[in-house]
Amino acid sequence: MKINEIRELSNEEINKKIVETKEELFNLRFAQANGKLEKPHRIRELRHTVARLKTVLRERENN
Repeated sequence: MKINEIRELSNEEINKKIVETKEELFNLRFAQANGKLEKPHRIRELRHTVARLKTVLRERENN
């Protein structure tokens, strides 16, 4: 998800996205522990997405 797409979302939508992304991240980590993870790069992508979402929320708090 691009930063411009995130900035168009409302705070509620961003919080919802964070929860969804963290759930997916948990499931991927679980699959990795079992040795059934097909796309290991997806974990990194999701971590970056969560960071972007939190960054936009923090920017909005400060302004």
